[in-house]
Amino acid sequence: MPMPTDEPQGVAPAASPDDTSRTAEVAVAATGSPAVTWEAPDASEPPGPRPDARAMGRGRLARRDTHPVIWLPAAVIAAAMLIPAVYLVIAAAELDGGRILDIVTAAETRRLAGRTLLLGSSVTFASVLLGVPLAWLTVRSDLPARRFFAIAVALPLVIPTYVGAFTLIGAFARGGLIEDWFGIVPPSPYGFWGAFTALTLFSFPYVLITVQSGLRGLDPSLEEASRLLGHGPVRTFLKVTVPQLRASTAAGALLVLLYVFSDFGAVSMLRYSTFTRGLYIQYRSAFDRAPAALLGLLLVAMTIAVIVAEARLARDRGGQFRSRGPTRPAPRVALGAWRWPAAAACSVVVALGLVTPVTVVVYWMVRGLAAGEQVNLAFGAAGRSLLAAGLGALVGVLAALPVAIWSSRSSSRWARLIERASFTGYALPGIVVAFALVFVGIRVATPLYQTLAMLVFAYVVLFLPQAIGAIRSSLLQVTPDVEAASRSLGRSRLATLQRVTLPLARRGALAGGALVFLTALKELPATLLLAPTGYDTLATRVWSATSEAFYTRASVPALWLIMLGSIPLAVLMVRERREIDRS
Repeated sequence: MPMPTDEPQGVAPAASPDDTSRTAEVAVAATGSPAVTWEAPDASEPPGPRPDARAMGRGRLARRDTHPVIWLPAAVIAAAMLIPAVYLVIAAAELDGGRILDIVTAAETRRLAGRTLLLGSSVTFASVLLGVPLAWLTVRSDLPARRFFAIAVALPLVIPTYVGAFTLIGAFARGGLIEDWFGIVPPSPYGFWGAFTALTLFSFPYVLITVQSGLRGLDPSLEEASRLLGHGPVRTFLKVTVPQLRASTAAGALLVLLYVFSDFGAVSMLRYSTFTRGLYIQYRSAFDRAPAALLGLLLVAMTIAVIVAEARLARDRGGQFRSRGPTRPAPRVALGAWRWPAAAACSVVVALGLVTPVTVVVYWMVRGLAAGEQVNLAFGAAGRSLLAAGLGALVGVLAALPVAIWSSRSSSRWARLIERASFTGYALPGIVVAFALVFVGIRVATPLYQTLAMLVFAYVVLFLPQAIGAIRSSLLQVTPDVEAASRSLGRSRLATLQRVTLPLARRGALAGGALVFLTALKELPATLLLAPTGYDTLATRVWSATSEAFYTRASVPALWLIMLGSIPLAVLMVRERREIDRS
């Protein structure tokens, strides 16, 4: 998820008299005429009436009056989140300069970097091409069964990419579903195209969901003005709507690219070597693991470069058409003769991303039962997965609360620094965090090595940004004057925190906990390397069974993952839909 900004997000001020002319100018820009320009208002001089001095004083009080029970745990948590990154640097520093140069410039390193960038850019491009039109169809058009498709096209997100890779192998490998049902020999699922297909089908919802959210926040008057000037729906979409979606599209594309960079299960199963697979091979095959730490740092450097590029894109272009949020619901665009072809396209996406994987998984389970194979129902692995993911979600929310409260209620540099440090996991792929914590466990915290506590800590490092973002967003929707009013009535800072701030953060905490639970449930490399000996989970069972071509054994835990993962995502999407309907 994209890193939140430090700008307060309050209620938009009333529209100024110049808004009508500005709307017309933006719409005229759709003609492509270079003579028409539009300048966004100065962020330091917001339009609308100025708040009085008392209101400004209350806002400053709410931002500065931070209790130590908030900033002290936040500082400790931020320091703990830096442990994997710091230890990677320490481990890599054990290599001398000549060996570092040899590893960085080696042909194999360049090959891994090139293959990683090729796969990442290809999957990201395809996800944008797929996600943006689907988001527009499910938000702005009169698509048949629009509410159903708005949720259904996002459900492939619950399927881990390694489960998607297993379904590709189970369908296209020799003796698989396609050869058994249709009697034809399909193309091999291994290599670039298999990895590209699996990662695109099961990660494009990141773009879809962020663009759906962006579309709901657009002012429809801009598009209406373009239509009044004689531009058709296609030109209006390309020249007015798409430029306003650059920030949300870039945010979703960033999530996809980071996911591809960090993916280990799918590329390993489909035998396409990227940095993550190379890291794992280096870790398993070499006694000296310092080179693996250096490769991990190179992957982190690539990730940070992508994050910086996305931040520049969102800042420089995302604000080209600034809006103050929708003043009324956008009218549905009539698709006319394209209604049913559009519904068919959405149905194909649901069939490929959701129905087909479930069908392949059930096929292998039934095939094994019919052949007399004893199928393990994996209740123990499901319980262990729920325990680890549940603990990760609980600890993640508790750790996120002080960081989110401080960053949302303070404009100080320390608050921003603590928030950024807490987002370290945002730039660290799961396999890199796992390697770093293996080093820490072996050399520093030996009693914690291969314990459930170490695994839960890895989940918190990786997914804490999701919880912080959700809680911070819920707090930013409420003015700090609410807490200032509590203080003015004689409540102490601690009482205000307990009776006002924490209840306000409850909704964001539930959403953040659901997100952390969903991603921790699917996490493979950290679980594979850090779980206690004998602590097999659903993810590790799918991995080990598929690696040995025991597809029937992999089918039951894969089905468990799909069912358990769909629950938090469905709850989040239904709650979002209800909030939209109420507004």
